[in-house]
Amino acid sequence: MLKGKSILLGVTGSIAAYKITGLITALRRLDAEVNVIMTKNATEIITPLTMERLSGNRCIVDTFDKNVQYSVKHISLAESSDLVMIAPATANIIGKIACGIADDMLTTTVMACKCPVYISPAMNTNMFENPVVQDNISRLKTFGYKFIEPDVGWLACGSVGAGKMPAPEVLLDYIINELGHKKDMIGKRVLITAGATCEAIDPVRYITNHSTGKMGFAIAAACARRGADVTLVKAETTAPVPRFVNVTEVKSAEEMFNAVRNSFENSDIVIKAAAVADYTPVKTADNKIKKVEGELKIELKRTKDILKWLGEHKKSQYLCGFSMETQNLMENSQKKLKEKNADMIVANNLKVEGAGFGTDTNVVTLITKDGSIELPKMSKDEVADRILDKIIESM
Repeated sequence: MLKGKSILLGVTGSIAAYKITGLITALRRLDAEVNVIMTKNATEIITPLTMERLSGNRCIVDTFDKNVQYSVKHISLAESSDLVMIAPATANIIGKIACGIADDMLTTTVMACKCPVYISPAMNTNMFENPVVQDNISRLKTFGYKFIEPDVGWLACGSVGAGKMPAPEVLLDYIINELGHKKDMIGKRVLITAGATCEAIDPVRYITNHSTGKMGFAIAAACARRGADVTLVKAETTAPVPRFVNVTEVKSAEEMFNAVRNSFENSDIVIKAAAVADYTPVKTADNKIKKVEGELKIELKRTKDILKWLGEHKKSQYLCGFSMETQNLMENSQKKLKEKNADMIVANNLKVEGAGFGTDTNVVTLITKDGSIELPKMSKDEVADRILDKIIESM
């Protein structure tokens, strides 16, 4: 995903410096080239040797290091890097960059960079909330520097509050979102549904299905990586919610229908990946389920067919739905494509190993009016990109 990309990490003198080792390892696993510049204060917390062993490149600390191969290393690193991330970033480094001070290897390199620069503040809560620090952050944002909000939690100083550097996987998500794919969906507004709706029987019991939301989330994340403006309508899920998307949470099929209807008109692409419960209990006038001879007798009615409604009301939107079948996969999915007036149906056979609910892989067939494309088993992230490739090709 990051093959051929060069990432420059700036590490400063915060106790959170040790966490950056996990990010370096994750970046290397994704085939990224990683270079590290440390401030002198950072070397009091973790050694440059550690960074060198993990990154595979010499860690630079001294601007005038005689062992550096290039006479103007800060210029060569600035020109070769696709992204710079300063993590952890102290109040000191934020202040220096905001004021244009370039008195060490990290600040001089940042001043020479034209690539995206991400800054992850990590410090005591009072320092982070200090008006001077906040003013410096605001100033840098106006210049195009991008900030990663610190977590709230227990800090090394013993206090609890904002100022905690996010986990390495969070920092990695920001890098992947910036560099993980070409931005071929900039300007596109995408509406995606994901997860399993729940239809309440009573305050304890409900009707639902096995959807985890993984496939819908993978599509939402892929759209964000490509530069799209993503609205994600999510029901019950067990997978982590993707970052960089606008999330609307719902419970029932009715709530999902209303949320989709509200966002539909302002969308260019609509992907219904949620597994909506087909039935909902019929309630009595006093909002209770009938009991007959001591037994719970549930009268059911069908929930709204969201995909059908979308097909009936679409104008210029591209509409993609999902079909999950245990038999007659192609016949049933092609019928659904026509009846729902969809542009694409993503069909998967629940009997195939590696497909369906709860897995990290999927086996799907992309069906359009022009034919079908059967994909081999692949990760849901890969499936998401193949779906989007086909949608972009068709628009």
